[in-house]
Amino acid sequence: MDVGTVRALASPDGRQLLRSLPPYDENEAIGLAARLRREGHPPELVAAALTQQRLRARAVTKFGEFADDLLYTADGLEQASRLEVAATHAGRYYNASLATVHDLGCGIGSDAVAMSALGVTVHGVDIDPVTAAVADTNLRPWPDSRAREGMAEEFEAPRDPLRARVGVWLDPARRVPGHTGRHGRIKRVFRLDEIRPTWEFVLQVATAVPATGAKLSPSMPHDAIPLGAEAQWTSFGGEVLECAVWWGPLAQRPGRSARILSASGSPVEVDETMAEPDPPVAESPSSLGAWLYEPDRAVTQAGLLGAVTAATLGSEVEHGLGYVLSDAEVDVPFARRFAVREAMPFSVKVLRSWLVQHGVTGLTIKKRGVRLDDDELRRQLRIGRKAGDGAQATVVLTRVAGRQTVLVVDPA
Repeated sequence: MDVGTVRALASPDGRQLLRSLPPYDENEAIGLAARLRREGHPPELVAAALTQQRLRARAVTKFGEFADDLLYTADGLEQASRLEVAATHAGRYYNASLATVHDLGCGIGSDAVAMSALGVTVHGVDIDPVTAAVADTNLRPWPDSRAREGMAEEFEAPRDPLRARVGVWLDPARRVPGHTGRHGRIKRVFRLDEIRPTWEFVLQVATAVPATGAKLSPSMPHDAIPLGAEAQWTSFGGEVLECAVWWGPLAQRPGRSARILSASGSPVEVDETMAEPDPPVAESPSSLGAWLYEPDRAVTQAGLLGAVTAATLGSEVEHGLGYVLSDAEVDVPFARRFAVREAMPFSVKVLRSWLVQHGVTGLTIKKRGVRLDDDELRRQLRIGRKAGDGAQATVVLTRVAGRQTVLVVDPA
């Protein structure tokens, strides 16, 4: 797709064509394309419209009922902030009473759209001309907000950004164009020194414009967080999506925090004030509690396991592994609770004997701190994922006080 095709899709005829398309069905795509060409639609426009139809079907998981209101590129959709996360970003700028935000590396404009919907004017730039054109199209309902082709490094900060009520949002590229992984997705980078624009440039912008935010990888090193800034790890449905760093008036809780989002229920936030500074660790396998707590991964990535030990009066199975054991039965909104049915030293022979004894034929395996292949372990245990005619069990393979341990658990 080129810029001309994006403009054709955004034209009245293009929008009408998109509205006329049925829900995406891969089996019907070839026949539908042939019919549209017979009706006189240009082949390039037909191909682009069907691509949008396919991408919009995929976009429902990120944008829900608003998926059909946007245009996409395949890479842009993969990289875009999902609706709930973009709304969180936009809320920070809105609550800081900013009038204008420069979105440097705007992608297809998901964050820019969320900000514009709250009345913040957005000036977006993206290095890719097609992506910039898509973002500009997505911003059409808000005429004051625009996106254009450009480099983030060309940004010039205003002389008095606070008085001008100006902010900046950066989404540095964390993918390598032209390089794909085994699943066909663009290869990601995880180190700060590999992002573009550079981390040094991000820090320069944050110095020039106090109201600055940046979307970074969940692998953000804790020791790289600037003094006075807030680094917030966000998860949705148990998957950690990002670490966003906020400066100046956008930083609500300087330090590390976690925000847990779900399809239902209010967001849950955890910060350093809720966490024990030095969480206790189990002294021996014999000190196991009746309950195992598995923190949300955003909490783990943010290094806030101490919030779980504080809430449960528990101890970590071993430093850095993220599981907490406790005798207290507590509902913790940022951790999942399991009842510990059985605990034993890890041995394939011992575990297999226990499974046979209890008639278990289906197994869910969770592990941290133990290196093994799930499929190979199932083969050795002679057991599958589904229970069939037998019972189902969940086992946690981890280390407790330095010893490999199997915990048989039941979800609470």
